[in-house]
Amino acid sequence: MKFLVTGGAGFIGFYVCQRLLANGHQVVGLDNLNDYYDVQLKLDRLAQLETAADFHFEKLDLADRDGVAALFAREKFNRVIHLGAQAGVRYSLENPMAYADSNLIGTLTILEGCRHHQVEHLVYASSSSVYGMNSKMPFSTQDRVDHPVSLYAATKKSNELMAHTYSHLYGIPTTGLRFFTVYGPWGRPDMAMFLFTKAIAEGKPIKVFNHGQMQRDFTYIDDIVEGILRIQDKPPVANKDWPGTDASSSSAPYKVFNIGNNQPVKLMTFIQAIEQAMGVEAVKEFLPMQDGDVPATFADIDDLQQAVGFKPATPIELGVQRFVDWYRSYYQC
Repeated sequence: MKFLVTGGAGFIGFYVCQRLLANGHQVVGLDNLNDYYDVQLKLDRLAQLETAADFHFEKLDLADRDGVAALFAREKFNRVIHLGAQAGVRYSLENPMAYADSNLIGTLTILEGCRHHQVEHLVYASSSSVYGMNSKMPFSTQDRVDHPVSLYAATKKSNELMAHTYSHLYGIPTTGLRFFTVYGPWGRPDMAMFLFTKAIAEGKPIKVFNHGQMQRDFTYIDDIVEGILRIQDKPPVANKDWPGTDASSSSAPYKVFNIGNNQPVKLMTFIQAIEQAMGVEAVKEFLPMQDGDVPATFADIDDLQQAVGFKPATPIELGVQRFVDWYRSYYQC
């Protein structure tokens, strides 16, 4: 089949493109290569993908309505995996308009492309951040997600609402995936794994927010990609028993899943795993909680297991070691 993967030069998109190509599909990777983080890292990911004959890169901004429409008309995609977005909770406090352009307008251009060109299945990235002020653990797709605490989270919740609307109006099968703290080799430089490793390698203090009293459902990249690949092959169908108690489905062909490790890790335990992999104890600067952040995340993945028979299971120690090994190789340190 022919796939469009938005955010194709991004962390998750890069791995998804690799897997699709390995499985014999044609892949168009779309990315605007913005400078939110090191562009060279994105180019180096792309360089690996471009060795494949069935890969084509399209440098294009999601908010370019005419450009995206023309791409859909020209390529006739079977399926779309929409991972491109302006990422980052903290950056949304500084540059909110970037989130309107990429996450709202950008998602709408993708939905319009799917609508006009009979795409079989749209899988798109949501986020654990949609759970916002929820205090019940683990976070379930049955929980209400009406109280986001960052603009980033609000745009991701908006994406789910927009997708549902298009599923209802036009019968487009859409599946939203709420990712929980993804990490691994080739990861984003704005994420804790990268920031901590870089600081330790350079002998600088690491910033430990909320005085270390945080928990995250850290999920290794291979597990995320496995979940995406299995889900994209199972387009949702209308729930004939809806309306009912299932908040993750609808009378439209719409579904939402969590993808997380289902095993939250204390921030200090995470830091200790990095220290062990690096062979160096970090200098720690303890700071208060940042605006827009939440103290803990924990994914309920029962419905994911039931739907595709998969449960993320990479231990934090193994995933951290793989990242550190990649970091040292890539940066030659």
